[in-house]
Amino acid sequence: MIGPAEDFWRLRLIRVDAEDEPDLEWRDDVLYREQRSAAPQAASVWRVEAVRLDDDVVWLLGASVDEAEARSLFEEAEDDLRDLTARGFQERYSCG
Repeated sequence: MIGPAEDFWRLRLIRVDAEDEPDLEWRDDVLYREQRSAAPQAASVWRVEAVRLDDDVVWLLGASVDEAEARSLFEEAEDDLRDLTARGFQERYSCG
């Protein structure tokens, strides 16, 4: 790939909810048992991803439970996307 990185990549910031336990608890002798009442709340993780435009390949640039930290990484990567060549962006973020 030759040219500006922004011609080949797009960035996205997404929130992923990670649940530690399934909604239903299964056992061999009982088909269904209600979820425990003291179940922990689902944790959220913020992911910064680069998506290659020609084949929709997704590369994880970073992840954080802190939204502000993830937004900071997103903005830094966005600046690099505008300033770097496609090859420079790939080398800096180990993608492609």
